[in-house]
Amino acid sequence: MVCWALRRVGQVPAHLARKASGICGGHEHQPLGPRPAATGAPGRAVELLGKSYPQDDFSNLSCKVLSKVGRNLHNQPQHPLWLLKERVKQHFYARHAGRFSVYDDLSPVVTTWQNFDSLLVPAGHPSRKKGDNFYLNATHMLRAHTSAHQWDLLRAGLDAFLVVGDVYRRDQIDAQHYPVFHQLEGVRLFSRHQLFAGIKDGENLQLFEESSRSAHKQETHTLEATKLVEFDLKQTLTRLMTHIFGDGLDIRWVDCYFPFTHPSFEMEINFHGEWLEVLGCGVMEQQLVNSDKRGHLSDSVVKNPPASTGDTRDAAGAQDRIGWAFGLGLERLAMILYDIPDIRLFWSEDERFLRQFRVQDINQKVTFQPFSKYPAVINDISFWLPRENYSENDFYDLVRTIGGDLVEKVDLIDKFEHPKTHRTSHCYRITYRHMERTLSQREVGGIHQAVQEAAVRQLGVEGRF
Repeated sequence: MVCWALRRVGQVPAHLARKASGICGGHEHQPLGPRPAATGAPGRAVELLGKSYPQDDFSNLSCKVLSKVGRNLHNQPQHPLWLLKERVKQHFYARHAGRFSVYDDLSPVVTTWQNFDSLLVPAGHPSRKKGDNFYLNATHMLRAHTSAHQWDLLRAGLDAFLVVGDVYRRDQIDAQHYPVFHQLEGVRLFSRHQLFAGIKDGENLQLFEESSRSAHKQETHTLEATKLVEFDLKQTLTRLMTHIFGDGLDIRWVDCYFPFTHPSFEMEINFHGEWLEVLGCGVMEQQLVNSDKRGHLSDSVVKNPPASTGDTRDAAGAQDRIGWAFGLGLERLAMILYDIPDIRLFWSEDERFLRQFRVQDINQKVTFQPFSKYPAVINDISFWLPRENYSENDFYDLVRTIGGDLVEKVDLIDKFEHPKTHRTSHCYRITYRHMERTLSQREVGGIHQAVQEAAVRQLGVEGRF
């Protein structure tokens, strides 16, 4: 769901991702020319997954991010993200035979309507910011969460499904964050008969009423229906986490707020003595379930119609249903489960990493064994900020684009405001470390110089190098 993306926590074949203008050519560690995405480039287009998207002032895709589209790590057999995805699928198939459909190959290119409006994200919500997302143009973007497909799948008639895919967010740089990560989302709807089956005097209970919204329920839901959906949701997710981490897992639930579920919760697990947040969930806002706007299904849905054996409906909404939804980050869970210390490792093609996950049984216990820890090379960069339109995520994206996966983390270590001019300067500490070999200061120096030059040219900063 969008909530965990809002809060958060390889090469693709040339014909799948390339700039029509040729800007993306060349080695990623070389200084880059002006990015069309940063300035807008009317008349130019991005060619992606067989389609062309004209650029405008919203366009901000970097070559680094484009190179990841189509990698689909979650679909590569024996990859740790694939192992985790298969374990979740196995559990749902075993516990809910014939109920859940799984979609793990939907296009990451979605409309801004799908990514935001279909999920009740307000027009001025901070999550829509250009500084936080990767836009192809004003109307299309790389999905920020798998929930971008929720509306289409509900309109297709599904009442229970899982969606798995790569999602894209402009974010800070450290061992826990990467501009591309992978999410798994689940949705389940219930009819009155399904929800109250087996409940004493259940035939007299109702899903809906006209009342007031409270901390415990929506204005359209009865308290009885809300509590049963909440119970089923928490029971389902507790069983899932127990399946993944084993019996005796200590779990707690934390109340929270998301714009598309109410009530909403985060699950935390006690792992090795530390409480860790692993997913977000809640009772779906009835407005999402009731929506009667007809949707346009993606090509993969049209070619592969839903296979759920649950009740289906036409494309006019599901006004007679109530439901829950949850979402989790695969990297987050895999780093905990397999003790993987750095998110960049998921993109490694080093056999010393990959062969550790070639197991006979997907449920086999695997603990990642570090094959080396090469020394870091650290360089600082300081500059005066432009007087307006500076976004820290623009700087992080620029560092990622030029330094690639050699960049381990970027820390803002100092801020200074000039007492007379009131101009602000930032000092960042960039840690460079290769996952497979030792870096030289000379090699890093060239990359760092390229970052400095690009920051001046593309972000409008003034150097204090």
